[in-house]
Amino acid sequence: MKTRMTEMLGIDVPIFAFSHCRDVVAEVSKAGGFGVLGVAYKTADQLDTELKWIDEHVGGKPYGIDVLLPNKYEKLGDRRITPADLPAPQVEFMRRVLDEAGIPRLPEDMAANLVQQMLDRINMTREQTEALLDVALRHPIKAVVSALGTPPRETVARLHGLGIPVGALAGKPAHAVDHKEAGVDFIVAQGMEAGGHTGKLSSMILWPQVIDAVAPLPVLAAGGVGRGRQMAAAIALGADGVWCGSIWLGTRESELGPELKERFFAAKSEDTVQSRLRSGKPARVLRSKLSDAWERADAPGFAPMPYQTMLMAEPHLRVERGRESAWQYYPVGQLVGDIKSETSCRQIIYDMMNEFVEAAERFGRIVHAE
Repeated sequence: MKTRMTEMLGIDVPIFAFSHCRDVVAEVSKAGGFGVLGVAYKTADQLDTELKWIDEHVGGKPYGIDVLLPNKYEKLGDRRITPADLPAPQVEFMRRVLDEAGIPRLPEDMAANLVQQMLDRINMTREQTEALLDVALRHPIKAVVSALGTPPRETVARLHGLGIPVGALAGKPAHAVDHKEAGVDFIVAQGMEAGGHTGKLSSMILWPQVIDAVAPLPVLAAGGVGRGRQMAAAIALGADGVWCGSIWLGTRESELGPELKERFFAAKSEDTVQSRLRSGKPARVLRSKLSDAWERADAPGFAPMPYQTMLMAEPHLRVERGRESAWQYYPVGQLVGDIKSETSCRQIIYDMMNEFVEAAERFGRIVHAE
């Protein structure tokens, strides 16, 4: 295929794979797409190790990183956040909810260290992101994408000076225009069907609106894309490629454990909800007893970013250690209803392209019908 995005990044097919898993990033890039590693949950040392691994396994193919540059967040400065710094009402609510459910607490002699290790991995402020960017730029990354927030002009200029294109996700046209004015090279228009941080507009409404609003910038379509027909619809609406996240979660390369994968395989599209429990900002996740708890009448308000994510570290550890699958949540889009069994990243790309070709041929028959 040949689109403005394949030409910009030197890839074979305009399929972009967002993942927190290095294996997914490498496999998609090797298969001709473009892997994008999410870095928000990695320390500087962890990120350096992950990118070194990708460099060694990607076979010279291009890949990029995904960062968070929120416009509204609590500034942390240079201080290290500890469990004692987390907002008490939300922490106590989560402990009470899990205690009532009989989910064991973390061992006393290990609890503080286990939680601290998770807190040290959470990087969701602009200052933290810039520090991770310094690490990433020691590697041959070919694009940087902001998943949340408009990239600062100085960051865009810095990356452009190194020959690195910059992209940004948008959930409504106004955000896309802000990104364009900041100097980005492409927009990812993400509909509300997507997993993770989303807006309120569905993909079929959002995509053409953003494409028109930021022309002539190329746009990637995101939100509910994991099949060739969905990709064909995006291209027909004017997109220059697709940005996919949820579809990779059921692959053998995915970072998810077997219990959570089984929940995905059994889930229907309506088994996802938009909630603020993950970061304090609206994000679509797999519905669970944990997400339901935050809808209770006695639930406190959500903490601001990044504290909401940080206070969820202890509940996450308790649920994971207790193997309480009904309480596990994870960012995933409505596409989860199409994830039925484990496969490979390469097979997904092949299946998407085959179905895309079939859809394109159908277009051709309709257009040329006498």
